[in-house]
Amino acid sequence: MLIGEVARRSGVSARMLRHYESLGLVRPSGRTGSGYREYSGEDVQRIFHVESLRAMGLSLREIGRALDDPGFTPSALVDDLIRRTRERIAVETALLTRLRRVHATDPAGWEDVLQVVTLLGALGSKSADARQRAALASVDEVPVEALVEAALGEGDPNVAGALRWALARSGGGGPALLAEGLCSPVAAVRERAVRSLAAMPGGEATALLRNALASPDAVVRGYAALALGTRGVADAVPALVDLVVAGTNDTDAADALSLLADDDAAADRIAAELVDRLARDTTGASARGRLTQALAGVPGAGSSRALQELLHDEDRAVALTAAYLLQLRDVG
Repeated sequence: MLIGEVARRSGVSARMLRHYESLGLVRPSGRTGSGYREYSGEDVQRIFHVESLRAMGLSLREIGRALDDPGFTPSALVDDLIRRTRERIAVETALLTRLRRVHATDPAGWEDVLQVVTLLGALGSKSADARQRAALASVDEVPVEALVEAALGEGDPNVAGALRWALARSGGGGPALLAEGLCSPVAAVRERAVRSLAAMPGGEATALLRNALASPDAVVRGYAALALGTRGVADAVPALVDLVVAGTNDTDAADALSLLADDDAAADRIAAELVDRLARDTTGASARGRLTQALAGVPGAGSSRALQELLHDEDRAVALTAAYLLQLRDVG
């Protein structure tokens, strides 16, 4: 079979076939009397093998090794191809994401495009100062998706605070994207998500924080409860009491409980919750002390009765704390 016929049947141009021959990949088995290349059936089959391996992403040098080395093992090469393909996909995906974010800003001209690209690049900078400046300058300039991604991945506390500030002032869509971060398998990402969500105003953020009270992650529940307490959401009371017991942000939790005790009924419910925890055998001495102190910020007859009963508590530290708090009430 002459080269023109092979080119028609295989779809490989005559020029490429000559290139394969120069590399030693496919050599025609013979020549005609006039000196034209003549390919056998086995030669054509090898051409198809070369094309198949090219379609997998192998270089021509790798194809030569695969076809000619009898000791060649394809598994290692395929593993390498998988790795390279994943890296290429990651690069292309990052580019696509960047382009979509630029497009989402609806730039009016190239100056707007360059401004967005500059800010997106700065958000990913290795310099914490550069990231912080970009976060503070990015309101209305960078899509909320980029801010959320940066916030969920930010480990520097100062930059994280700037990103939360920017998110709180950004457009819609932020709360839902942050809620996805609450389901991350990475604990640090879940914490960043709930803290960013806690900084966002509005009913959507509040509803998502309510849902977070049921999270299996105690850290997520705690930050959600603190935020909800400042928003007047009574559902946060049990989680706030958990924080007092655990000694985690217990002062902030006690302050939130005090804010929620804004009428007699609410104050009595909170006092009852604190007393219930005090009565449990599993509550340690230090936790009982914190629970007693938390009663100080709860007004009303319920907390006063609880403190009166604690005057006779077996734990002297608790009894002394109750006496001191009652004295302050009498003075007040």
